[in-house]
Amino acid sequence: MPYLLRVRLPDVPGSLGRVASAIGEAGGDIEAIEIVEKNDGYAVDDVLLETAPGTMPDSIVSACAQLDGVSVLWVNRYAAGGNLFLDLEVVEALTEDPSSACERIVDLLPVTFRVDWAARVDRSGRIVHASGSGPESLDWVEVPGPVRLPGDDMYVVVAAPFTDDVVLMGRRGGPEFLDSELARLGHLLGLAATVNKVT
Repeated sequence: MPYLLRVRLPDVPGSLGRVASAIGEAGGDIEAIEIVEKNDGYAVDDVLLETAPGTMPDSIVSACAQLDGVSVLWVNRYAAGGNLFLDLEVVEALTEDPSSACERIVDLLPVTFRVDWAARVDRSGRIVHASGSGPESLDWVEVPGPVRLPGDDMYVVVAAPFTDDVVLMGRRGGPEFLDSELARLGHLLGLAATVNKVT
């Protein structure tokens, strides 16, 4: 079963190796790692892993939490499969067919940011385009840039302006969106709009 683990660890040599060893000893097999953010002497990494039969994610969380300075921010099943989708791959996918870049970016956001859904909403509140598992209705929100929105009991939500519309993304149960993720979202949406204008 694939899981995604978000872990905060000291940004010093050997920290990631200790985390990887703890995950392995607890029955996890690391498939991919992505550095999500670095600041104040710490790094936040997303670790995609498979578990051995009978291994519960709690044992992996406990093994990581026993390491000095390491905390697990979030763990959940990861339905997107065996890879993390990197920003460069998004840009490559957008340039394959520039005329569809504004629709394609919405389809790519869930796997890029490990969210459950993404949707583009116009000023009337109409969903222009949404990833497969998005809500049936969303409200328009005026935002100056990528921002966290008050979520509900189910989703953590962000919004960002996109052309004349707004893009919203939601994660079921977390984790909270980091500042680095907000910045990445703004950059990727800007690139999609630019690629689309080139055609």
